[in-house]
Amino acid sequence: MTSPLTLMMPVIPGTSLVTIAAALEGNSKKIDAALNGIGTVHFARFLLLDRSQANLQPTSAPSNSLLIGVVTEYDGNFNAYISDFVAQLGPVFDQLLSFVVGGTALIPVANNVAAFQAFITVNDASQHAPNVSLYSAYPQTVQQILAAF
Repeated sequence: MTSPLTLMMPVIPGTSLVTIAAALEGNSKKIDAALNGIGTVHFARFLLLDRSQANLQPTSAPSNSLLIGVVTEYDGNFNAYISDFVAQLGPVFDQLLSFVVGGTALIPVANNVAAFQAFITVNDASQHAPNVSLYSAYPQTVQQILAAF
């Protein structure tokens, strides 16, 4: 069964959009390799959003209303999924959490897995009404889909 994750992490005021974007870009190959290695992720993306903009699109102007979004669809149990992410991408999340309100208390995530899971649960819009539904066009897991090719 496919499950959604829509993690919205508020950024520490004064943090530069350019700094966050550079961290994501600098880790993009690691992120892609980890997502392939985890083997349960259907889709994933990181988003930079600005709550002060009507369309949420960040601009080049400084903002104290930034969010880092992580949107994924995955197979399996939430806790196992997050543990896989920590094992594969712990240092990347350590870097991203350094930009996030309350994030430094979770660093390193490898030593704070339960607290990181709790943080994600609180900030995962997919786990809070009214955002709890997910449409899936197919019942297969990632591994079943890959095996068909």
